[in-house]
Formats: sequence, C-alpha cells, structure tokens
Amino acid sequence: MCSGYSEIGSWAIWKSAARGKISDNMEVKSNRRVLIRLPKNQMAALAKNYELDHGLMIIELNPYINAGYVQAYFKEWGVVTACKVNKSTNGKDKSVAYVRFSAEDDADRAEWAGPHYIGGDVEVKRVVSPKMEEDSDEEVSSVVTRPRPRRSVGLGYILEDAQWLDDELE
Repeated sequence: MCSGYSEIGSWAIWKSAARGKISDNMEVKSNRRVLIRLPKNQMAALAKNYELDHGLMIIELNPYINAGYVQAYFKEWGVVTACKVNKSTNGKDKSVAYVRFSAEDDADRAEWAGPHYIGGDVEVKRVVSPKMEEDSDEEVSSVVTRPRPRRSVGLGYILEDAQWLDDELE
C-alpha cells in the first residue's frame, strides 16, 4: 500500500487529506479534500446528507505517468472533472492518483471496466468526497496550453548578403 493511504474497517481515508475538522452540525470544515471509500449501499445513505463528488483512487501507479495521461485514459467512461497525481516522497517507486467524475454513473462504469492497466497493473478503488466550495486548484483546465518554444542552438551564422548563393546556382 502507499504511505498516504490506509484502511480503517470499511472506511478508507487518504491521510494527507484528512486533516479537516467536523463541527457539531456535521458540516465539513476543511481546506483539503477527504476521500472516503464505502460500500455502494452506504454511499447512498451518505448522499442523503451531503452533496458528493464521485471518483476513483488509483494505487500502485507508475511514477512516470502524469495527470494528463490518467485523465485521457479515464475519459472513455465519462467526463473527468479533476485529476491529480501525487508522487511518492518516501522513496518508493509508486504514485497515487485521484480522478473525479461529473456523475456517479461515470465513476461506476470506470470502476467496473477493470482491471485497469495504466503503465502497469494498478489497483482502482471507488471513493466519494463531500463537495467543496472551491475546487479551482485541481479542476481540469479546458484551455489548451502550448509548450514553450525551445531556443535553438545555432550551429551556423546568418548571412547579411546571400547574393553569392544565387550566383552559384545559375
């Protein structure tokens, strides 16, 4: 298992995101997203009290795979609204990714389509999280970004007057 992931009974919580507090009226007061793994029937019970985002947690991911690749892979099963890849910091050679879908059915279809192979065998877990007001930092951007132009390494020089080339061709 990855260091940032632990299972507690039927609940699985991503430790790095579970630093928020829950107040007396059960309103989530956290700046970080909490990912919860539940059986399908308990997800429905949780959905009665909270608006939920539905997604997948991808474990044992190849560290060379980036968020764009993971997003493109899961686009086949629905609209991906966010994708985040966390690289392992403890020296292990595996990463963890979170993919959020626009609808519950999309996340279900993606999970049921397994086993998944994304640069190697991966483990896919179905997760939910309470909707957060500001998700701008992990939203998938719809703007296509162009790569920065590379500065060419000059191996020649620029001629001020290239007329002598025309004379040789005639």
